[in-house]
Amino acid sequence: MSEQNVSPTADDLSVPSHMRAWILKGADEIEMVEKPVPQPDKSEVLVRIDAIAVCGTDLEIIRSGLPAMVEGEIAFNKDFTFGHEYMGTVVGLGPDVDEYKIGQRITVEVHAGCGRCKRCRMGMYTSCHNYSYRSKGHRANGMTTDGGFAEYAVNHINTLVPVPDDMSDEEAALVVTAGTSMYGLTELGGLVAGESVVVSGPGPIGLIAVAVARSLGADPVILTGTRENRLEMGRKLGATHTINVREVEDSVEAVKEIVGKPGADYVIECAGTEGSLNDSIHMTNRGGKICLAAFPHEPCKVDLPYAVMNNIYMYGIRGEGKSGTYRAMSFMKDKRFDATAIHTHTFALDDLPEALRYARERVDGAIKVIVKARGVDPIKA
Repeated sequence: MSEQNVSPTADDLSVPSHMRAWILKGADEIEMVEKPVPQPDKSEVLVRIDAIAVCGTDLEIIRSGLPAMVEGEIAFNKDFTFGHEYMGTVVGLGPDVDEYKIGQRITVEVHAGCGRCKRCRMGMYTSCHNYSYRSKGHRANGMTTDGGFAEYAVNHINTLVPVPDDMSDEEAALVVTAGTSMYGLTELGGLVAGESVVVSGPGPIGLIAVAVARSLGADPVILTGTRENRLEMGRKLGATHTINVREVEDSVEAVKEIVGKPGADYVIECAGTEGSLNDSIHMTNRGGKICLAAFPHEPCKVDLPYAVMNNIYMYGIRGEGKSGTYRAMSFMKDKRFDATAIHTHTFALDDLPEALRYARERVDGAIKVIVKARGVDPIKA
């Protein structure tokens, strides 16, 4: 067992009155400040942040504010701390909380939802009708309530997932990424073992989607992209085939050469471009499904007539609903796939701006960048 996973001492769990935290100012402007350590309320715990992964959504929040919102308004200049893919240690319990104990290692889902709207009552709390309104009970840490680029954060108990003793902090911080793919393939997609899956775009979500799809029994699993090092990573994570779209005349036909003329059963679209969206439509078979996992920056013109005539189902995915993170943790602790393969760099909390730059610009081949509030070594090669 690594030193970081040894049971904490009383001194380790002592909670100060104030903490360091990064806050969102204006567009492309963040600042390290000192904030009071938050106090957990009913059904909440206080989490000491041990590791947090940089997500592409964090970069979008810094640039444009959305999807971060506070009480219906964009989160600029509201003393708001972003960051949502984190894990840590429980160091404080709210009133009547007995589901968790002090010193327990946990990772988190992002969304708690309001618990009162139609979607939350269906288990679709990532589609909460009261999104951003803390006054109505909604929580989405790092999106609508303070998140993890800080030393401490408060979480609702419904968002906590226990971390096994033999799992590193870094791996535990990647469970949310895996949970998002799990939700898209199982609860929303209804994937059945033996069906074919294409993943378009080898970013962090796409690469983990390859691993999740393969571990669920998808066959074949095809990864498409333009960067050979990312395609190689996909092969390590379980892709049975990879296609470099720059090296083929027609990526749709290249996919059909593998899965057959009707096309793939599922396509997970992780690139978010007009071209990749249309390719996804044309490589999906009749009655197949397309999971829209990327956020296009602009409206796109796509071939909807083809999708309609071929009874193709297209669905968006937002986060890790219906407890997808719990199922992802089950797969990861049983070593069904190795999410740490995408972890390339580690930074200290003080160095968050540089960590964000590495993630945004893919410096040194960065895929998934992790930030640690304590006990961090220099950049991981």
